Amino acid sequence: MFTRTQQLIGSEGLARLRSARVILFGVGGVGGWCAEALVRSGIQHLTIVDFDVVDRTNINRQVVATSANIGLPKVEEMRKRLLTINPDADIVAVNQRFTAETTLIFPLSTFNYIIDAIDSVKDKAELILAATQTDAHFFSSMGAARKLDAGKIRVSEFRKVEGCPLARALRQRFKQMQRFPERKFTCVWSPEIIADSGTMAHIVGSFGMRLAGEVIAACIDE
Repeated sequence: MFTRTQQLIGSEGLARLRSARVILFGVGGVGGWCAEALVRSGIQHLTIVDFDVVDRTNINRQVVATSANIGLPKVEEMRKRLLTINPDADIVAVNQRFTAETTLIFPLSTFNYIIDAIDSVKDKAELILAATQTDAHFFSSMGAARKLDAGKIRVSEFRKVEGCPLARALRQRFKQMQRFPERKFTCVWSPEIIADSGTMAHIVGSFGMRLAGEVIAACIDE
């Protein structure tokens, strides 16, 4: 299954991917594509967290959404899909929302890599605060809505994100709370803003793949 991967990154690199413990919050647009890329690349231990169900409006952009699974829990449907890719993978599905009240449910310090693909500003801020208190590598997706040009997607440290409404909202949230991230963390983002609202598959897919790529690179270089 991973012959082509091993040819590219070597047996040691593949072994690092297989031994890494990864947790991903949000398996909708960005998170779903990220999860798929991780498992196809050799990540063996993946915990996926989401509280939502598949909606018909998700079909245009979310890898987990089809006409056949509308109304079913996204995280369970994503786990099923990932296990059809690699039946031997250790995929843990948690049908739960990450909030200030549920933080202690998640043993973040037991993971090597934490990935944030949450939409809610309030919940996203809480995850960022919690994740940056651990020693885990932490990666966060900023807003993927109102964008069309995947070529404008960038990767940088949170403080260098510019022109992103979600990043701006997070900074305001931290200021209001008078609580701030404990350390720097990597973000996938785009400065592009389209006047009309909406989201498309090629954008969220590109965001998700960039997130997965950052995790894979960090794992191989560990």
